[in-house]
Amino acid sequence: MSLFDNVMAGLALVGNINAFLSLAIGIVIGVIGGAIPGISATMAVALALPFTFPMEAINGILLLLGVYKGGIFGGSIPAILIKTPGTPASSATVLDGHPMAARGEAGRALGMALWASCTADLISNLSLILFAGWLASFALSFGPPEFFALILFSLTIIAGVSGDSLLRGALSALLGLLLATIGLDLIYGTNRFTFGDPNLMGGLNFIAVLIGLFAIPEILNTVWHPTGHLGNVQKLGKNWVTFADYRRCFKTIVRGSFIGVFLGSIPGIGAAPAAFLSYSEARRKSPNKANFGKGEIEGVAASEAGNNGVAGATLIPLLALGVPGDVITAIIIGAFMVHGLQPGPMMFVMNSDIIYGLFIGLIFSSALLFVIGGLAIRGFKPVADIPRRILMPMVLVLCIYGVFAVNNNLFDVGVMFVMGWVGFVMGRCHIPAAPFLIAFILGPMLEDNFRQAMLMSGGSPVILLRGPITWFFWGVTALTVIAIARGSLDKARETG
Repeated sequence: MSLFDNVMAGLALVGNINAFLSLAIGIVIGVIGGAIPGISATMAVALALPFTFPMEAINGILLLLGVYKGGIFGGSIPAILIKTPGTPASSATVLDGHPMAARGEAGRALGMALWASCTADLISNLSLILFAGWLASFALSFGPPEFFALILFSLTIIAGVSGDSLLRGALSALLGLLLATIGLDLIYGTNRFTFGDPNLMGGLNFIAVLIGLFAIPEILNTVWHPTGHLGNVQKLGKNWVTFADYRRCFKTIVRGSFIGVFLGSIPGIGAAPAAFLSYSEARRKSPNKANFGKGEIEGVAASEAGNNGVAGATLIPLLALGVPGDVITAIIIGAFMVHGLQPGPMMFVMNSDIIYGLFIGLIFSSALLFVIGGLAIRGFKPVADIPRRILMPMVLVLCIYGVFAVNNNLFDVGVMFVMGWVGFVMGRCHIPAAPFLIAFILGPMLEDNFRQAMLMSGGSPVILLRGPITWFFWGVTALTVIAIARGSLDKARETG
């Protein structure tokens, strides 16, 4: 099919009220989820996932992408108003956003956050459209050895989401790999770690593990440390962002957007590092660098451009290679799989209408985010005032319903609660959950491609080094491991 035919097929899928309504509802859910401290964008996407199962594939995926984009922006609202980032990606926004709110310019800070977010979101979406297809066409030459080398490299992203301790991150990933082996062996059909229970023959339900790992620990933390309001909400003030403010910050926003796109297209880095890198670059190049940290509007623009620039770019490795760009896109893979879709290069051949439908929907998502975000800024106060002791029981009901609805199976609900306690203990021991999830998703893919490669070669490992593609991925894996090792040694020397 020609490009025109693909665009028209995509337009036929999303050119209806249901698709736009799904995207708009997703953005609303995301903004509210991001704006409530304790419900991150990740948790909002995880909770929304089960509700997309009865929907058409394109509408369900658009809803989740709306939640993702709305959640990243929504986190800036409490960051500015109550000095509590709604999501980790909004941590850098606190630095200048809250000082602005403290001097009565909360409305101006929130307005700049919205304008920067929407501009960065548009640039990120256009980057996805331009680069994903090219990368996917290149990836069509991949076989099991090439995919094995790619996924092995992707597993090194675990270092980027391991927090302060690489050892704890590796421990989390090993646990994820171990639990991913439960169920039937796909090559020989033998049972592994099922302990005679037929419920485990299909492996652990992905949705149950996901919601258990991210949502239930938050509920348990609320029980452990019951808190009501997290801070006093600042008034919006009379000052609002002007076009002159936007024009002054435009270069910073564009630079931050491209920083976000670059870091987002590398699996595993995420929005928070992009926001801080964008912020530090803006401070380095700004003539007002002395004002950063004291309420500089350019600092708000930089951090929000950095974290929103990641949102579209993380879909580049997801759609082109079938590898999640971050934790949220790892969750969104679940929606693709439930609808019988396998993200990756073949999707551009087999389901090009869905790919281009997503592209068209994402272009409109920036405009919808601008409208919905503007309304949310004014309506945030009652949302911020919901006590966690009221909020979390509602979240628990959604968790149980969502997991049970997948297979109408109480066993999955039990898995969710067990994984919730696992996640809670991991949190208490400062063991990050993100490496677990990434390893849980990529582990089976790594094993399957390795064993297929071994079957192709009659057991010879030499096949894993065939051709320039495998050499490239083995090379960047080695360089990444060396860089991680050097960074860990340097950190040990500093602390020692």
